Amino acid sequence: MATVRLLIFAAVFAWADAHAHVAASTAAHTSPLAWTFEPWVVVALAVSLALYVAGYWRLRTRGAQGRKRRAARLAAFGIGWITLGVALVSPLHALSEWLFSAHMLQHELFMLVAAPLLVIGRPLAVWLWAFPASARTRLGAAARSRWIKLPWRWLTLPAVAWTLHAAALWCWHAPRFFEAALARPGIHTLQHASFLASALLFWWTVFGRASDAQGSSNAHAMLSLFTTMVHTGALGALLTLAPGVWYPSCIETTLALGSDPLQDQQLGGLVMWVPGGLAYLVGGLLVGARWLARRPQRIGSTVR
Repeated sequence: MATVRLLIFAAVFAWADAHAHVAASTAAHTSPLAWTFEPWVVVALAVSLALYVAGYWRLRTRGAQGRKRRAARLAAFGIGWITLGVALVSPLHALSEWLFSAHMLQHELFMLVAAPLLVIGRPLAVWLWAFPASARTRLGAAARSRWIKLPWRWLTLPAVAWTLHAAALWCWHAPRFFEAALARPGIHTLQHASFLASALLFWWTVFGRASDAQGSSNAHAMLSLFTTMVHTGALGALLTLAPGVWYPSCIETTLALGSDPLQDQQLGGLVMWVPGGLAYLVGGLLVGARWLARRPQRIGSTVR
């Protein structure tokens, strides 16, 4: 069941992000502080919230067992949903068309705040309960089909998810590809969708996988977080310490707002370097706490 859940989840929000960016591109540079109420994005966000509330309420009425855990997941989903809404609808989305630093902040909100919180919130597990029992049965049967299970097992291997996420980050920040994304709305849509989808896969390997008795999932999660913190920090440092502007297409809009293009790039690099590194550190601490919480249980079972 987890297979179809995250695949649909990634597709829904990547699709919403794609439509949001197309809308912003068609009205590019009209105002750096405009709200982006693209209909498809607003509908996708509204439906996702309505399904979660409906599913959560139905689960809540089934009994008190697990209520605290469900409440914690509700809070995580709510904060992640709000973060995604800020990135897609608020003036930050329009400002990202003008300033590289705003663009980087938007990306970091996708990958380091919304993605992990949405994964922790288990939205598709809750959404499923918003449907009638017959529909839940059909969806469960579809999730167990081979054509979904096999790709899912491959995509959620820690090494594969790590590589896809790292490739998305480094490739899209290469000047040639970043400039192409700025010049063509379709390519920019692909950039945003790949950031969000790869981040959801990455954080699924960190928080979504069940830890086994030896704690190997926790070990993989810690390794993934540490190495990602290192290579994203390196990319942020390169942007911050670069002697010149990497992306000439950002110069005109940055100057139009009275900012220095190189300083704006340095600020964007710092956003990835410092707050980004802190996010991975917090994730590592949470995984470490989860790992330690399992040790007394294993020790107790060994004694018995």
